[in-house]
Amino acid sequence: MAGFFSLLRRLYLTAYNFTLLVGWFQVLYIVLRTLKESGHENIYRAAEKPLLFAQTAAVLEILHGLVGLVRSPVTATLPQIGSRLFLVWGILWSFPETRTHVLVTSLLISWSITEIIRYFFFGLKEAFGYTPSWLLWLRYSTFLVLYPTGISSEVGLIYIALPFIKASEKYCLRMPNKWNFSFDYFYAAIVVLGIYVPGSPHLYSYMLAQRKKALSKSKKE
Repeated sequence: MAGFFSLLRRLYLTAYNFTLLVGWFQVLYIVLRTLKESGHENIYRAAEKPLLFAQTAAVLEILHGLVGLVRSPVTATLPQIGSRLFLVWGILWSFPETRTHVLVTSLLISWSITEIIRYFFFGLKEAFGYTPSWLLWLRYSTFLVLYPTGISSEVGLIYIALPFIKASEKYCLRMPNKWNFSFDYFYAAIVVLGIYVPGSPHLYSYMLAQRKKALSKSKKE
């Protein structure tokens, strides 16, 4: 029975990783094609559907960690997935004024290249039990550049959205109300920006440690 569940786990994770690989490859293709044909102002509109699908589906990775399907700690997965969901739904989808900024281009290129490599890596690992050395190196090295460009784009887009959040008062809850509770999305976005200050170096340090561990292990093998 244990062998059956192990096989089922591998089949599911293989399908999940390759599905998201295709999704992010589609995002990257659309971004590059649109950038060439009509400029960065049209990138979000062209890539919106595959972007929302690919990034929202990543919520399952939090569940994978919680139920033990993967060994990735939820403490590392949750902030990464959460911040991205906030960007795609809470900023880009919610405030169209941000969609034509050039930072959308750098954001989606950074995200899509990172995720194509990551899902290809884990897809092969689940399907065949190993990954080629060049893919291992890409998995644990490209973030050195793509993480800073991605994080900078995220922070920049949240900052750009602040005036529109404040003016629209979208998602705000004012007193008085039956819940006797108030919420201001503008200040919530500022709090999110503040979390990036300690959070980004922490995650970067975590990935550096993972890189050192993974590459040193591959050399021994």
